[in-house]
Amino acid sequence: MKLGIMQPYFMPYIGYFQLMKAVDKYVVYDDVQYIKGGWINRNNILMNGEKKLFTITLKEASPNKLINEIEVKDDFIKFQRTLQECYSKAPYFNDTLRLLSSVYSYSDKQLGKFLFNSFSVLLDYLQIDTELILSSEIHKNVELRGKNKVIHICNLLGATEYYNAIGGQSLYDKQEFYNNGINLSFLQTEIVPYKQFKNDFVAGLSMIDVLMFNSVEEVNNMLDKYTLV
Repeated sequence: MKLGIMQPYFMPYIGYFQLMKAVDKYVVYDDVQYIKGGWINRNNILMNGEKKLFTITLKEASPNKLINEIEVKDDFIKFQRTLQECYSKAPYFNDTLRLLSSVYSYSDKQLGKFLFNSFSVLLDYLQIDTELILSSEIHKNVELRGKNKVIHICNLLGATEYYNAIGGQSLYDKQEFYNNGINLSFLQTEIVPYKQFKNDFVAGLSMIDVLMFNSVEEVNNMLDKYTLV
């Protein structure tokens, strides 16, 4: 069984979703520390041919809290207007806005559950059957940290393979995972350019941008463009 474990982000870049699609089960790491100034509640969209940073407002966010101890404060009205301004002429604008509306309207504003639901909505739209699991709902040894905690979760869930983003190469050792009965692989994203209006392609944007310009089939083809190292 292939497993992925990552902290949640609001509509992150396509590589995050590649990892999610590549595994059988995906643990949303909601019971780890919130990183202030990180990417949990912000990303980039396309505005006038350039990257434009957006930020989702949170309530009393602090690095002294876990992700699941923070709430979403944003009403998304301003964000919706920004998307209208940036993407109203994109080919899949209406489809993407309907998708995002079902994300915004989720009643539970606890950040971990809110982001978990956003992934569920997106996977359903893309017809991806990866099982999502909230880390906080796994009965585990909460005293463990770092790689030891990851290996512990892998063993609890019966994973034989653990997939991590390519940035994890500096954190995790393949031999150590192998000694615990787990094959460790790192997912290297292959960026596939797509048409964004008439401007030159801008890479590394939120998944929102990918959805605005591509059909379900095209998005899934992009999600399959990666190598394991």
